[in-house]
Amino acid sequence: MGASLPSSPAVVVAFLFAIGFLCVFPDVAAAKAKHAGVTRHYKFDIRLQNVTRLCHTKSLVTVNGKFPGPRIIAREGDRLVVKVVNHVPNNISIHWHGIRQLQSGWFDGPSYITQCPIQTGQSFVYNFTIVGQRGTLFWHAHISWLRATVYGPLIILPKHNASYPFVKPYKEVPIIFGEWWNVDPEAVIKQALQTGAGPNVSDAYTINGLPGPLYNCSKKDTFRLKVKPGKTYLLRLINAALNDELFFSIANHSLTVVEADALYVKPFTTNVLVITPGQTTNVLLKTKPHDPNAAFFMLARPYFTGLGTFDNSTVAGILEYDNSTSALNKRPHFKPVLPALNATSFVMNFTRKFKSLATAKFPANVPQTVQKRFFFTVGLGSNPCPKNQTCQGPNNSSKFSASINNISFILPTTALLQAHFFGKSNGIYTTDFPSVPLRPFNYTGTPPNNTVVTNGTKAIVLPFNTSVEVVLQGTSILGAESHPLHLHGFNFYVVGQGFGNFNPNKDPANFNVVDPAERNTIGVPSGGWVAIRFLADNPGVWFMHCHFDVHLSWGLKMVWIVQDGKLPNQKLLPPPADLPKC
Repeated sequence: MGASLPSSPAVVVAFLFAIGFLCVFPDVAAAKAKHAGVTRHYKFDIRLQNVTRLCHTKSLVTVNGKFPGPRIIAREGDRLVVKVVNHVPNNISIHWHGIRQLQSGWFDGPSYITQCPIQTGQSFVYNFTIVGQRGTLFWHAHISWLRATVYGPLIILPKHNASYPFVKPYKEVPIIFGEWWNVDPEAVIKQALQTGAGPNVSDAYTINGLPGPLYNCSKKDTFRLKVKPGKTYLLRLINAALNDELFFSIANHSLTVVEADALYVKPFTTNVLVITPGQTTNVLLKTKPHDPNAAFFMLARPYFTGLGTFDNSTVAGILEYDNSTSALNKRPHFKPVLPALNATSFVMNFTRKFKSLATAKFPANVPQTVQKRFFFTVGLGSNPCPKNQTCQGPNNSSKFSASINNISFILPTTALLQAHFFGKSNGIYTTDFPSVPLRPFNYTGTPPNNTVVTNGTKAIVLPFNTSVEVVLQGTSILGAESHPLHLHGFNFYVVGQGFGNFNPNKDPANFNVVDPAERNTIGVPSGGWVAIRFLADNPGVWFMHCHFDVHLSWGLKMVWIVQDGKLPNQKLLPPPADLPKC
């Protein structure tokens, strides 16, 4: 059917006026179109791909055959539609780490929490809008240890005509840290869970998938950052490593931190930064005014305080000025000095430097009053060795475990969000997760003799719009170490942190409720505590867990269930028709 002009005289006049307006003021119409979010379509084919590193060729689970996976780019306000098709024998799901998923919790991604995984030969379309967020995040697999190879940057640009609250960079460069195993990481965690021992560690760290010249057979697999003199570069740093917090530094260059977890921060300058798995940090790199005719190593290596084994190696990239007159191998190469592996005081001092902008344009909406308070112990523990089995965990007589408030979380076989939405929780989960430890002890002192945890699938239910404060207390059970805790569905404010045991009578007086850092992932200090606040304004079922995948596998996780509010925009929308089935 063809189009026809309106017949009413008044309508005709209005129609002609509108046409004339668009002809005379085309830029206004274009500007309005620019401000409206667009829909961006991506397709993720989960495929096996042969990849060679450290002179080892092996088959990896990848997205579109790439390691790391493809870069997702959008603007604040855009809708992302990502079709994921599973062509591999493994089940898969994708988590959009840091995306708030307002009313769209079905697309958050953690397997058996918000969805059943996508099975072999099946597909699922992730469909969500980016609301009020801009900066650097990342996406990754959220089932077993597939995150080892299935991950990539998620870059959210500001809206059109919106500027950064810092100098506009000459160029933006994503730098994503990862790990490489010569063997299959899935076999590594499977063996560890069977024997109860700590898993074997990775063979190398990587920068953008490349291990660099400090590893065997890897000189050609080196990330090189070519820069021009006198320019400002925005480095989008992402820690996608499975099990290691990392120090990072570039020789003879300082870095200005301007953003963390896709949230602007008060800028500060540092020579060395710390980044935990799950965290992102944007930094400005100002290059030297003239070509120094030298090359500069960019190094990352772990921060570690625990008792177990870890990958004590260093990944190197090279920063070089691209108009240098001499050949690279003839230039002097400078290396940065990194802190000691267990430099806990440095890590605490660095973390305390992060503060929100707290401006009219970028306010810090810290809950000033708290309706629900929780005190969670976070740490390791053990499970008894099953009968007629030899175990290689603590004392060679048990299995390693991990817990929050001594509850080691057991993943269900039905997705919790479905059970909650359809009111069928019976036999799937209970809502009696303890708000405080059931057996208080000296959390950072001499650990108790009994390290056995309780296993269960327990949740905490929060009414919509509840203001929440959680104190996350590290323990010394089986060794004190840092735990990067990630909360799905929310950002939170880090209002306080310290060493030793949290003192509820003294420590809250020192809380920062004016301009605290806003994050989605925070390291619980080794031998210490951190206090966070958030507003439960997002209905659904939301995972909170340690972003060390070994601790996640051992049960250091729990869920918050946020009930619907009364208004339509406060309710979880119904599930999509193609939601995977278990």
